[in-house]
Amino acid sequence: MFAIIEDGSRQYRVSPGDTLTVDYRSAAAQGESLIFDRVLLANGGSASAIGQPVIDGASVAAEVVEAEIKGPKLEIQKFRRRKNSKRHTGHRQKHTLVRITGINVPGLEVVEDTAPVAAAPEPEPEPVATEAPAEEPAAEEDSGTVESSDASAESSDE
Repeated sequence: MFAIIEDGSRQYRVSPGDTLTVDYRSAAAQGESLIFDRVLLANGGSASAIGQPVIDGASVAAEVVEAEIKGPKLEIQKFRRRKNSKRHTGHRQKHTLVRITGINVPGLEVVEDTAPVAAAPEPEPEPVATEAPAEEPAAEEDSGTVESSDASAESSDE
């Protein structure tokens, strides 16, 4: 089951158990729950529920994992081709990390798979045959016959 939600003019595809980084919320504390009510699309495995623009009565519940995390450092440098005319500043955006706990869509039919894909047994690899090419043993046989004839010739000389 998944849903597409809108938050902060951005759309996210979420499933229960996913972690998501959303815009900073000053009122959110760690462990609190958040409700996203702008659900654009939801799918339970068979048919999709599509909103126009949102699905009425649908919501996605999430739990706050971390109330404040910082994004990557954005460096801004302004430079003009004049002597000593440059400016260098930086910025780090604040975000809130949440974990999706549930998707509630009225009238959506949820179909569960009987056999999970991850539990399927893997096929065993076939053993690799290690046969030498026909030319190599023939070369060894030729060298072997020469050695044996030399050994028999030496033994006959004695």
